[in-house]
Amino acid sequence: MNPTARHTLRAQALTLGYGDRLVVDTLDLRLEPGRVTVVVGPNASGKSTLLRGLARLLRPRGGAVLLDDRELSARPTREVARILGILPQQPIAPDGVTVRDLIGRGRYPHQRLLRRSGADDDAVVARAMAATGTLDLADRPLDELSGGQRQRVWIAMALAQETDILLLDEPTTFLDIAHQIEVLDLLTELNRSRSTTVVMVLHDLNLAARYADVLVVMADGRVVAAGPPGEVLDAATVRRAFGLECVVMADPVSGTPMVIPVGRTRSLSALRSTS
Repeated sequence: MNPTARHTLRAQALTLGYGDRLVVDTLDLRLEPGRVTVVVGPNASGKSTLLRGLARLLRPRGGAVLLDDRELSARPTREVARILGILPQQPIAPDGVTVRDLIGRGRYPHQRLLRRSGADDDAVVARAMAATGTLDLADRPLDELSGGQRQRVWIAMALAQETDILLLDEPTTFLDIAHQIEVLDLLTELNRSRSTTVVMVLHDLNLAARYADVLVVMADGRVVAAGPPGEVLDAATVRRAFGLECVVMADPVSGTPMVIPVGRTRSLSALRSTS
């Protein structure tokens, strides 16, 4: 993979929905190449739907997704798969597939027609398993694993695809806090070492602020705020997007914004009086 590769991805007046329900409404968003972008927002705000639209898993009702200023829908599937990798929220695997075989499927876009995987592909798969701590699971069927183990396998498959842009919908789902940090550190290292553009949906605002170069806050299918976490994550933005009173202070470890919820049983003034 070319460490200086750059591909641009952006939504232009993008409108998405399911059936009669509109979820994302005329949204404009440019994903900064070579940066880590984290999308946050309350449930049903359109985060996962946006990612599905960006990955061509959901047809736009209006507007467009542009890859290098060309409509994503007009590009050949195999070409897109070499540039754009996706880990959806609820990935589906064939019954009985082993960990090694599933991760190996991430190499498909790089293989020639009728050509089986070679030594280079095997090496990439092995690196992806080592990076995600799944080497010891290589020969086990996916359906025998715990939720956390399966999630790490799916992340390994996304890494094995070696795309310039990587979209991940809640990659830390099912993971304990130690594995959450490992995965987010891994994605950050991938971004720093290979200039991979990483776009992910996270629920934890504090982890999002710590790991994002660009934080995108969504509510009601629209972007409420977007920019560096220190510039966009404040009490007013949290209140507007989540309807939550909070105090925002500096994270003592990273210096990034840290959100402290006030909660329903305690007023903001009471919290301040004890600090």
